[in-house]
Amino acid sequence: MALTDSQSSTFPEIVELNVGGQVYVTRLETLTAVPNSLLWTKFTQSSPAALPKDSKGRFFFDRDGFLFRYILDYLRDSELSLPEFFKERRRLQKEADFFQLPELSRRLATVSKDSSYTEDSGEPEEAELCSPVTSSSSDRTLRSPGATSGYITIGYRGSYTIGRDIQADAKFRRVARITVCSKISLAKEVFGETLNESRDPDRPPDKYTSRYYLKYNFLEQAFDRLAEAGFHMVACNSTGTCSYGSNDPGEDKLWTSYTEYIFSR
Repeated sequence: MALTDSQSSTFPEIVELNVGGQVYVTRLETLTAVPNSLLWTKFTQSSPAALPKDSKGRFFFDRDGFLFRYILDYLRDSELSLPEFFKERRRLQKEADFFQLPELSRRLATVSKDSSYTEDSGEPEEAELCSPVTSSSSDRTLRSPGATSGYITIGYRGSYTIGRDIQADAKFRRVARITVCSKISLAKEVFGETLNESRDPDRPPDKYTSRYYLKYNFLEQAFDRLAEAGFHMVACNSTGTCSYGSNDPGEDKLWTSYTEYIFSR
């Protein structure tokens, strides 16, 4: 049953969304631009209280937060405009299907079909059919012997505290975020879907970045993937600082460190 005008107006004109951990702020009229789409249904046929929210009150959707930016672009302009080196068309098509945007899904299907063949030979384009983002670990292992050479630097900031009774009070390494610095194509080959590209999206594969980071906080997991891809550690370095939790020298010591591991293939 449709809501009355007074009920539907309880949605704010400016709406904050949390999509897979990525925050978006947009207008209500943008979200409801396509009749009968999922977002149109959620924001015209429901009340704010009926929609799930995160801890800060933003409407939450458990979908791909990076790809949602293209969903919003389409809702704003009714046009499909993708970067030149965009390799996520099939995944974006799945998002379009989820948000019930059939015209966008149709356009993406057409683009994917056209781009799966090279202009010169008519053969399937390997980069599109076997994207490094979705390749399995066994695929990476098979490709490693003849794969492109290069360097990948893994960095992390960690912290731990040591109390007055070192044996009892030591709180060991806490890794806040694992960063990846390398050529775009190498990073995607090795880490695939575990790579968070939100801080440096849409970069061509032949460029370099220092802004990617991993979706997990276990260094050993990153090392395993590098080893599977044929990389070997060639150097590492670390710096650290020590401070007290307060001005009292008797308080626990807080150690903070930054470490980099350099891998080569």
